[in-house]
Amino acid sequence: MTFVELLARLGGMGRFQVTYVAALAVPLLMLASHNLLQNFTAGVPEHHCRPRPVANESTGDVPLLVSIPSDSHHRPQRCRRYVEPQWHLLEVNGTVNGTANGAATEPCRDGWTYRDGVFAHTIVTEWDLVCESKRLRQVAQSIYMAGILLGSGLFGVLSDKFGRRALLTWCYLQLGATGAGTAAAPTFVVYCLCRFLAGLAMAGVSLNSASLCMEWIPTEARAVVGTINGYCYTLGQFVLAAVAFGVPHWRWLQLVVSLPFFFFFLYSWLFVESARWQVISGRPDLALKGLRKVARINRRKEEGDKLSEEPPLPGGTLAALGRTPGMRTVSCGVSFVWFSTSFAYYGLAMDLQGFGVDIYLSQLVFGAVDIPAKLASVLAISCVGRRVAQGGSLALAGICILANIFVPMELQTLRMAFAVIGKGSLAASFNCAYIFTGELFPTVIRWVTCFLPETRNMPLPETVKDVERRAGHLKDEEVTVPLSTTKTKDGV
Repeated sequence: MTFVELLARLGGMGRFQVTYVAALAVPLLMLASHNLLQNFTAGVPEHHCRPRPVANESTGDVPLLVSIPSDSHHRPQRCRRYVEPQWHLLEVNGTVNGTANGAATEPCRDGWTYRDGVFAHTIVTEWDLVCESKRLRQVAQSIYMAGILLGSGLFGVLSDKFGRRALLTWCYLQLGATGAGTAAAPTFVVYCLCRFLAGLAMAGVSLNSASLCMEWIPTEARAVVGTINGYCYTLGQFVLAAVAFGVPHWRWLQLVVSLPFFFFFLYSWLFVESARWQVISGRPDLALKGLRKVARINRRKEEGDKLSEEPPLPGGTLAALGRTPGMRTVSCGVSFVWFSTSFAYYGLAMDLQGFGVDIYLSQLVFGAVDIPAKLASVLAISCVGRRVAQGGSLALAGICILANIFVPMELQTLRMAFAVIGKGSLAASFNCAYIFTGELFPTVIRWVTCFLPETRNMPLPETVKDVERRAGHLKDEEVTVPLSTTKTKDGV
C-alpha cells in the first residue's frame, strides 16, 4: 500500500490534518516580520552634519544655512559641513544673499542631527549608519540573509537526521531568543550576530514547516494547503505594517515580533513527527504510533489498529542530490528557481524606502498584491500544472524588473507599479516553488523549470528510485510504504 493510499484510509484531509496545517501556518505570519523588518528598524531619516561649535555663539543660534551647504534640491547636504560659518550668505534681514561656492567643507566630525519623523529611533540613528558608514546598514541585512542561506542547508541536513518536529521546535526557540537578543544588542556587532542566528532559525522554521505540512496531507490538498501557507506570509506583511506603525522604536518593534516564537515553541511539543521520515529513518514503530494517533483524531481508530510494521525503505543522503541523472536535473532546476525568485523578491521587498512613497503604504501595497497573485498561482497550478505556473510567474517578474531599468527616477508612480506587479509575480513563483519542491524530492532528501517533471496529482516520492522512475530512468513498479494493514481471520 502506498503512503497516499494509507493517508486516505486514515481520514485523508481529516481533523488531524486541518488542525496540523493551522498550527504550522500561524508562525508563518511572523516570518514576514523578521524577513522585512529592516525596512522599519533600519530606516534612514533626514539628517545633516551637526554644525561646528562657534565661539561666543550657542549652536542653536547659528543658522543652518551658514553651517551646512545645500544640495541641488536646496536641502542641507547629509555628509558635509562648512569648515567655517559662511556668514556672508545672510543679509541683515536674514534672507539668502548668495551661495558659498568654493568654500571649504569637511566631513561630519561632530556627528549628525536627525530630524524627527517616521524613523526617529532606528539602528541608523543609534549607531550613525550614515555617510561613510551607510553601507553597514546593508551589511546587517546581508548577514541576516547569509544566516538564511546557511540555515537552509544546515537545518535541512539536520532535519533528515533528527526529524522535522525536533528541528522545528528548536528553531522556534532559537528565533525567539535571538530576536529578543537583537532587541537588547548593546553594539552593532552584537546586533549583526543575533540577526545572523535569527536568519539560521528562520530558514529552519520555513523548511521544516513545509516538510511537515507536505508529508502529512493527501495529494489532492497540496496546492490548496501550500497556498494557505503562502497567504499566511502575505497576512504577515500587513501585521508588520500595523505593528511597525504602532511601535516606532526599533528595539521594542524587534521584541514584539520575536516574543510570539516562545509561544510557538511551547505548543510545538504537541506536533506529531512525520511518519514518512520515521519510516525512512528506520523507526517504523514510532511511525506506527503516530499513524494510529492520526487515525484516532480522524475517527478512524479501527483502520489504525490494522496497521503493522515492515522493514523500512532505504534511506538517502545529501549526496543523492547529484548521484543520478533524474536527481541532478531536479536539483539544478530547483536551485535555479529558488535563487532567482529569492534574489529578485527580496531585492524589491527590502528597499521600500527607495520608492519615495510613504513606507507604511508601500508595505501594505506590496503585501496586498500577493493576494491576487497567489490566487492566480493556485488556479494555474491546479489547471495547467506546476511547470507552466512556475515558468510563467518568473517570466512576468523578469519583464517587470527589466522594464523598470528604463523608467526615469522622476516617474515614481510608474516605477512603483512595475515593482508591485513584479513583486506579485515573484510571490506567485514562491507559492509554486514551495509546492513544486516538496513534490519533486523524495522524503529522504526533500531538504533544494522547463526541465523539471510535472507533479500535478502525482504522489510524493519516497526514495531516490521514485524520482528516477518518474524521470523515465527506471521501469515502473509499485512503490509500497513499509507499513501495511493486517488482515483478520475473515479476510478484512
